[in-house]
Amino acid sequence: MIPRYTRPEMGSIFTLQNKFEVWKEIEVLACEAQAELGQAGITKEEARWIRDHADFTVEEISEIEKVTNHDVIAFTTCMAKYIDAEIPEGQEKPSRWVHYGMTSSDLGDTALSYQITQAIDIILADIKQLGETCKRRAFEFQDTLCVGRTHGIHAEPMTFGMKFGSWAWALKRAQVRMEQAREVAATGAISGAVGTYSSIDPFVEEYVCKKMGLTPDPLSTQVLARDRHAQVMTALAVTASTLESIAMQVRLLQQSDVIEAEEPFTKGQKGSSAMPHKRNPITAERVCGLARVVKSNAQVALDNVALWYERDISHSGTERVALADSFTALDYMFGKMQWMMDGLQTYPNKMEHNLWRTKGLIFSSKCILALVDTGMTREDAYVVVQRNAMKVWEDIQQAVNGPTYRQNLEADPECPLTAEQLDAIFDPWAFLTRKDEVFKRLEGLEF
Repeated sequence: MIPRYTRPEMGSIFTLQNKFEVWKEIEVLACEAQAELGQAGITKEEARWIRDHADFTVEEISEIEKVTNHDVIAFTTCMAKYIDAEIPEGQEKPSRWVHYGMTSSDLGDTALSYQITQAIDIILADIKQLGETCKRRAFEFQDTLCVGRTHGIHAEPMTFGMKFGSWAWALKRAQVRMEQAREVAATGAISGAVGTYSSIDPFVEEYVCKKMGLTPDPLSTQVLARDRHAQVMTALAVTASTLESIAMQVRLLQQSDVIEAEEPFTKGQKGSSAMPHKRNPITAERVCGLARVVKSNAQVALDNVALWYERDISHSGTERVALADSFTALDYMFGKMQWMMDGLQTYPNKMEHNLWRTKGLIFSSKCILALVDTGMTREDAYVVVQRNAMKVWEDIQQAVNGPTYRQNLEADPECPLTAEQLDAIFDPWAFLTRKDEVFKRLEGLEF
């Protein structure tokens, strides 16, 4: 049996060596199933011989394929050489039972499903690691004040831990999607031409799939329906979008005008060949760029769903590129994001500075509610609040060191709020009296 790797290198899964190892295991299992069934003529002794002697080399298969122009025939031809090498001339060759009653798609699609489960297992481990890191850091910054932004504009106070918390929840959703995609992908089909089992008993399919950790497709048409692969690829694309969203926030937080956080800058690292002062968010930018590749490949998988009648092979060539590239790119992105999130440099003092940078404008929502509480209509309250806010906004635009928002309100005769009321309003923690509920929910998050 092929070992169920704990976390093999992603790149190795899509090598020819691994693919042919999976192919070999499926062909051997099919022979063993035929022997168990006792119908095809193969004996259990022959099946054991095939198990012990089946082998191949990628180089030999490649040479044979130059002639056959058919990868499966090249593979079975190569494997037959090893199986029959010690069989005397004139004696029946055990290799004749290899691929008995099977089609190329029976072998290729079932093997690809197994490879996909191998790859998804790595992504799931990636998600778990990064999700747990984000959760841990959320509690690290549970009480670190910062300004929340909507449309890129200062909105209301929040805590920096909430950012990490929202990322943790997004990764949990990614985990659920990938688990669902794995279940759909973990399907095999050994049903013969157009899926009628005309030359092979369904027992062979059941036997092979069980040994490979797969579920037999209830009705395949020689190929597995490509909506399964599309679900995998779209799950990868959404996960890539989640990483892109996190990386985008790091890029924004690292801007010189913001600089509340930045990705690690290692000893000896250089930021720019021309400007030695630069510390650029190159890793976050790389993640954002690679997300475009994974998202684009999802469209390839969606286009592969529609095949001619029961099957064609228009999907085959694209899958060999798109699946391998998407899984490999996403695994790489997770490695970079784990490094970034675990070592993200944070600057609470700058967060505090930015919180007050708009001279109290971020307290406008509390102001309007306080005015309504005095008996003023919401429409009248809005006029008072906005009028005084716009004065501050204009001063900020012109870099004028004018009155603060609170000072403007205190000087406005139409604003009846007392000093005590304004003290309560202009307290950032007044916005966060229920934040513990958010973190209580986060405590129960498990990956």
